[in-house]
Amino acid sequence: MTTFVVQWFVDRGLLIDLSANPHEALHHPGQVDQVCQREDLADLVTADTPPESDQAAARLGVRRVKFDHMVRLGWVRSPQSIEVRFGTSRAGAVDVALYTTASVDAVVPAHPEVDWEQLRTVEKGQRSPLAALRPEPAPVPA
Repeated sequence: MTTFVVQWFVDRGLLIDLSANPHEALHHPGQVDQVCQREDLADLVTADTPPESDQAAARLGVRRVKFDHMVRLGWVRSPQSIEVRFGTSRAGAVDVALYTTASVDAVVPAHPEVDWEQLRTVEKGQRSPLAALRPEPAPVPA
């Protein structure tokens, strides 16, 4: 489990942070054992771990370029991003978009007009059916 997931467990009340230091976490071993023995632990971790684009594409069973089309179409939006640094220089920093697992999982049911099985079989170098689609215009306020 990552520290991100542990923090989500604290936020959900599944773990209590016993540390008074905001830069360190301290959890009661008994609580950690209880959380680790939950039958739904894998589902909790999956729900609370925000996938980046490659992970979201893999979750949907599509290539990354197809997921990028879904983002362009507004089918899924990134509520947050993180800065990832390569080395010690700021010049090597890149912003990585993170998505919610729920929003990624909602894409397929929200778009029954897409032949998902066919989309998943489009090979590299072939044009994705999503490439021809245009984003729907934003609704005009009344």
